[in-house]
Amino acid sequence: MEEKIFKGRLISTFLIIVLVALLAVYYFLGTDYLRQSQGHEALTVHINEVTRTLAQTPPPPQDLESRLAAAETSLAAAQSALPRDINSTRVINTILKLADTCQVRAIPLVTKPWTKENIGQGYYVFRLNVAVKGTFSNLSSFVSQLENGELETLVVENLIVTRAIGPVTEATTPVQASVDLAIYSQFTTPE
Repeated sequence: MEEKIFKGRLISTFLIIVLVALLAVYYFLGTDYLRQSQGHEALTVHINEVTRTLAQTPPPPQDLESRLAAAETSLAAAQSALPRDINSTRVINTILKLADTCQVRAIPLVTKPWTKENIGQGYYVFRLNVAVKGTFSNLSSFVSQLENGELETLVVENLIVTRAIGPVTEATTPVQASVDLAIYSQFTTPE
């Protein structure tokens, strides 16, 4: 009989161990399921937000390839617009001839050598300062023709105008100016 009691207790202990193990497995599986369920809800909310954002995004243009080709052509044209064969002597002579035409006196004061600037493909820049004397209307004509004349890549970077000493009338107000100029050229070997 003791053997039966021992076997009964052994079976009871075994059943209790199995029951505790099953409860532990159920607990771990249940909490993992709840965690995954909460993660699933968060993912569902995120998917819905992304879907709404995607629905609001306009479709890409149909002519994207042709627009890219046109932009590349325009870029190539702009890059080739910078002249290659500009030298400082030609620049200065052109400025002095234009000054004579506009009836102002121009004196190149400060010149800097051609310098390399790297923006995009890169280019050379020739900078100089010109002192100009004349009437205001002639100076205005000179600056306008500089910007729109023979030197297509010339840029007036700075212009300081002061009234010179002399008789003042509306048409002949004497002025003197300091003009900072920059002329751009492609990467070649300028003088």
